[in-house]
Amino acid sequence: MNTWTRKSLYAALAGVGALGVTGAAQAVNVSIEGTGEVLIYPYYTTRADATGNAYNSLLSVVNTTSTAKAVKVRFIEGRNSREVLDFNLFLSTRDVWTAAVVPSASGAAKVVTADKSCTLPGIPAGGQDFTNIKYSGANDDKGGLTLDRTKEGYVEIIEMATYSPLSATAVNITHVNSVPPGCAKVTDAQAGADALPPTGGLIGGLTLVNVNAGTDFTTEPTALAHFDDFANLYTPSGATTPDLGFSFPKVSVVFAGLTADGGSTTYRSNWTVGATSPADPVSAVLMQAQVLNEFVLDTVTKSGTDWVVTFPTKRFYVAAGSGAAQRPFQNNFGASGACDDVGANLFDREENQQSISGFSPQGTTQLCWEANILTFNNSNVLASLNSQNLTTTFQNGWLELDLSTTANPVHILTNANTEIVTVPGIFGGPPTFVPAATVSYIGMPVIGFQVQTFLNGSLVVGGVNTLSNYGGNFVHKYRRQIQ
Repeated sequence: MNTWTRKSLYAALAGVGALGVTGAAQAVNVSIEGTGEVLIYPYYTTRADATGNAYNSLLSVVNTTSTAKAVKVRFIEGRNSREVLDFNLFLSTRDVWTAAVVPSASGAAKVVTADKSCTLPGIPAGGQDFTNIKYSGANDDKGGLTLDRTKEGYVEIIEMATYSPLSATAVNITHVNSVPPGCAKVTDAQAGADALPPTGGLIGGLTLVNVNAGTDFTTEPTALAHFDDFANLYTPSGATTPDLGFSFPKVSVVFAGLTADGGSTTYRSNWTVGATSPADPVSAVLMQAQVLNEFVLDTVTKSGTDWVVTFPTKRFYVAAGSGAAQRPFQNNFGASGACDDVGANLFDREENQQSISGFSPQGTTQLCWEANILTFNNSNVLASLNSQNLTTTFQNGWLELDLSTTANPVHILTNANTEIVTVPGIFGGPPTFVPAATVSYIGMPVIGFQVQTFLNGSLVVGGVNTLSNYGGNFVHKYRRQIQ
């Protein structure tokens, strides 16, 4: 190895080490491995399609570690991110918890589970209904008062604490012959007293299944690592905290990806001073300028496509009422939602382009909810009431949804204390380090996926009438823009 190459390698390691030891290891980031302390599931639904067939949403969370944990499970409705249910879940080592969100006779959604893992409070055998307390009465946000609003939304799971194997909490929740021996003995007081800092290692999944329609869509949560490595976050059951504003320290790390020649840039932003919201570190790691995915509307296969576009931190910036919201969002929340201008450019599979001037029914190109469904040519695959329709003459192709496009540049999150480490490609010279730059993350914090159906109805297969409906799904891809 020549002297220049050796020095460049040492400099690169020093730059990466500065982020790895004092930065990335102590700063929230989107987990490359898919494991973390926080899981954000972009969508659940119990809506029924046009023929009355209802979806069930099947949820799982896995503790992949050898340490027992307590996590907060929070279900959030999709219009204005009002909490509809939360509880504390205890996972023993390498434990899996499963549940289903299903329609309730009350008109709400509810969670049901046959899982043995301990929860506070306990979930009744018949399930626990979701509630409208957070958006009715004195909490009325003008987005609708009925329980129907609970039927679609998204899910957060936040690790609060870990437990020593000899602690009373760990002994009570650890499975013996497949059953925890002491769920009835678990209390908030004991769980709080025994609590140690989180360590991550959570994974999970979500399946939207419509049995009678013959369709099934699966998605994975976005995992956040190093949300808080220092202190336990345990809060009693029934408390609405911790939430996505509880990351600590108030630092985010965004890896901007590799260039063609192997170079990279990493941004470590300190949000202790000048932050818009306590959720700014999480918003920064989720910020995207464009959302990219495909659509299929082929007549011959009776195809339909919906996109899920969820803004999981929007509630930290948007107030109920009129006027402008805090950046990176545009408007506060009223009866028509909290609408943000977006751009939409469609391309068919043969490079033809169509620019969209407005979604129906509002006639403008906007997304107005926290968990949005963008349906193509009124496909209504997910039967959402939080949907906007995109009309196209293309049978298939792809869409670039531009979250950076507004009349005023409000879709932006700026930080004035960002360390930037740039490692050039193999022929680009030594790494560079900027200790305190001002950077702007462009777009909005977003997660989601696309679903498509192929509805053949009943076909004769081998002389037997067979339901031949199919579904597929694909996670969104993104373009990031940092100035």
